Amino acid sequence: MQDLRISLVQGATRWHDPAGNRDYYAGLMAPLRGVTDLVLLPETFTSGFSNEAIHDAETMEGPTVDWLRAQARALDAAISGSVQVRDGDGPLSNQVFNRLFFATPDGRIAHYDKRHLFRYAREHERYAAGRDRITVEWKSWRICPLVCYDLRFPVYSRNRFNVERPQGLDYDLLLYVANWPAARAQAWKTLLPARAIENLCYVAGLNRVGVDGNQLPYSGDSAVLDFLGTPLLAMSDAEGVATTTLDAQALMDHRQRFPAMLDADPYQLA
Repeated sequence: MQDLRISLVQGATRWHDPAGNRDYYAGLMAPLRGVTDLVLLPETFTSGFSNEAIHDAETMEGPTVDWLRAQARALDAAISGSVQVRDGDGPLSNQVFNRLFFATPDGRIAHYDKRHLFRYAREHERYAAGRDRITVEWKSWRICPLVCYDLRFPVYSRNRFNVERPQGLDYDLLLYVANWPAARAQAWKTLLPARAIENLCYVAGLNRVGVDGNQLPYSGDSAVLDFLGTPLLAMSDAEGVATTTLDAQALMDHRQRFPAMLDADPYQLA
């Protein structure tokens, strides 16, 4: 493994304005060419977290997928964030997903559909839940990308040993892209380090800022934490872009020194 540079783009997403948001986030990301390997954008970064945005959900042939590929090529870096996507053959309530993309400069694009839908905001009434967790490989790192509310469910994100990787853990870096309101900021700031510690991995959490169309304020608090839950990067409540480097050798040394994964309980996700 080599060290990995990761950038958090903590923006104030425009409400229901996909084209405007693509231009806005492209401008924030542009200075990152040559200085990063992986860029995180917020959950539903083309619209804000809105149940009504379902009516304008794109398909996999829509402009945002093409835009992500173009941005990844331009930055020579992977880019990850989520949007509403219409896919599948079921009725509307069963075919629109909160879909996280992981785009790389070579044009490849992986996706993960948000498993845990936010009942408190009635997300489960409009969107379909994903079924499968994914792991992507980038720059010799194994990365598990998840979305917002997934953060509250530790079993789903558990880093298993000798399952996906022989005599190794499933992943090295856990990602969360979010629209996490300021009212629950303490939970966000508590659960991110918990996921890092229990999974012996780096964690990056990217949240938005500003006030959305439902008048909900967001405090940002985006962060990157090491395997001890120690912040390597911590952002405030302002729009901004920040980059840090993940030390591959430090991660491997920690796992060898403190191999808690050898004592973990085996289980199988349903």
